[in-house]
Amino acid sequence: MKMTTRKEGNDLVVEVSGRMDALTAPEFEKKMRQLMDQGRERFVVDMQQVDYISSAGLRSVLVISKALKAGRGRLLLAGLADAVREVFEMTGFDRILEIYPTVAAAMEKL
Repeated sequence: MKMTTRKEGNDLVVEVSGRMDALTAPEFEKKMRQLMDQGRERFVVDMQQVDYISSAGLRSVLVISKALKAGRGRLLLAGLADAVREVFEMTGFDRILEIYPTVAAAMEKL
């Protein structure tokens, strides 16, 4: 898994690519917490290049989302590939997380 960030106004777009599984999900969580510790509260996670997500990956996304909601933050997901979107739908995560078709659509909602 690879993660890069880019600033969009006061918000961050976090681009994730590769696999989010038991090996890489802790890295996602760690990097997101580091950004949160720097005072960042609003994120769009661009998942266009994520080709696989396991239950560990789902858990990490949920943990970060809940941590942000506990404060004043928000986590929006964007650009899920069909296979990844299916996992979110089958697990019901699409009903508890904010998911948008594109980064632009998600940025409008922040």
